[in-house]
Amino acid sequence: MDTIKITFNNKTHEYKIGTKLYDIAKDCSEVKDIIAARIGNEVYSLDKEVMESATIAFINYTDLIGNKIYKAGLKFLFEIALIECFPTLEISYEHSVPRGMLGVISGDKILSVDEISTIKSKMLEIIEKDEIIEKLNIQPKEAIRYYKSVEEYEKSDNVQNINDRVVTLYKLHNKLNYFYSLMPYKTGVLKKFELVYLGNNKIIFLFPGINGNGEVPEYVHYAKILDSFYAGKSWLLNLHAPYISELNKKIASEDIKEFIKSNELTFSLEIAKVAKLFLENKDIKFIMIAGPSSSGKTTTTSRISSYLTAYGFDPIKVSLDDYFIDRDQSPKDKDGNYDFESLEAIDVTQFNRDLKTLLEGGEITLPKYNFLTGKREMTKRAVKLKENSIFLIEGLHALNENLTPLIEPRYKYKIYLSPFIPLNIDRHNYISTLDLRLLRRMIRDNRTRGYDVSKTIDNWQSVRNGEEKYIFPYIHQADIIINTALTYEVGVLKVFVEPLLYSVGVEQEYYEEARRLLDFLKQFYPIPGEYVNDESILREFIGGKYND
Repeated sequence: MDTIKITFNNKTHEYKIGTKLYDIAKDCSEVKDIIAARIGNEVYSLDKEVMESATIAFINYTDLIGNKIYKAGLKFLFEIALIECFPTLEISYEHSVPRGMLGVISGDKILSVDEISTIKSKMLEIIEKDEIIEKLNIQPKEAIRYYKSVEEYEKSDNVQNINDRVVTLYKLHNKLNYFYSLMPYKTGVLKKFELVYLGNNKIIFLFPGINGNGEVPEYVHYAKILDSFYAGKSWLLNLHAPYISELNKKIASEDIKEFIKSNELTFSLEIAKVAKLFLENKDIKFIMIAGPSSSGKTTTTSRISSYLTAYGFDPIKVSLDDYFIDRDQSPKDKDGNYDFESLEAIDVTQFNRDLKTLLEGGEITLPKYNFLTGKREMTKRAVKLKENSIFLIEGLHALNENLTPLIEPRYKYKIYLSPFIPLNIDRHNYISTLDLRLLRRMIRDNRTRGYDVSKTIDNWQSVRNGEEKYIFPYIHQADIIINTALTYEVGVLKVFVEPLLYSVGVEQEYYEEARRLLDFLKQFYPIPGEYVNDESILREFIGGKYND
């Protein structure tokens, strides 16, 4: 029998044994811009030949894994177009930004807007030709030899540091590279993207997101995020450790302990500098603090509070969650579920009334939300706004001006937190902020709630949806960005999260995502948890103390 039965979208089709997923995908009209396929819980490139009957789910850039494949393909495509247009230049991909990524071109010239357009035209030409991106499995020694020959030494070090029997590289126009992801089978699928030129050889790459309905998002310039990232990058360059290969060398020696101390001290100095700002502006009475999940809000808020106390302030911490309206009055989403993340779930009227009372010299009693009963309860905690008082207000909507419409801007100072780790894997692969936050959350969820990895990943998209709606649109309203990443932290997180990721079996839905993260972690040497000091922001996630 030389045919197999393939089922997708609840319909069964017959194909010859060995038909490629690419050809089968042509019969799937329900999913647009197909980039890969899921068989069972494993994801395959469209070059895979199907040898037995199976049920297939085709995926595009709206899928968690599919979006990473699309981004990897776009990075490779730009690299090829740049080399062919300007052979003396090269691209490095520095970091993610909301809804995009930052790239920096280096070489012997600064490009013009027209020259960026020339590169884009070359990309579109390669896309139009729908060329195959060839997958190569080669021996590690060959990969090391190749990367040394093109003077990408950090990549040769990375290959040497992993214990894989083969190394997967991809080839397009005689250029080899890898991006810690499957790649698109052909270039024709990479039609949707935009390049925003910031000048001075800096480019923002925009591409469809998981929740973007297939549209390329409009660019929003987050200057403070870029400034915060480059401050960290400059610190790393001064320490001659821009890539993980350099960090691994420190881990393999006693240098890592001093590096960790320096990293922690730098973070503490940043918090102290922020707290000191309020000595110069006595009008500020409300510090509004927001950040995405696992950005370290609890620790950072406590650190700011400690420094404020040292500077003579009386800091008072307030959680916006305590101003939730009663659960039976909460708004619902389109599926009829309670939407606790919307601004309408907060009693904005009462919150503003309380802040106005404080500004007018009155006393308020702070509420406490009872998550068991779904009711807001009054506590016995009465507070007033004394001359040296300052309120730290932390919550999802803290940056949104609609939260405090009755409070004059001069009384408020807005802080956005997120871990923008400046350490790169190599010149073409950075450490994703999303991945860093996800690893942090996996460890904390398991430690404090008993969740397994699959439960955390399952909740992750809902968490991200809330961030996309209620935090990211308001980042530009922040007065300052605090980078809560520690350059060394992935080595520590690895020790705690690897066993959790290995526990995800092939029969489980998020097996592929767990394996992707394990492949990412291979690059990092482990760092013992006892090297982390008691006050470190990492303790919010890994728990414990040095002297336990």
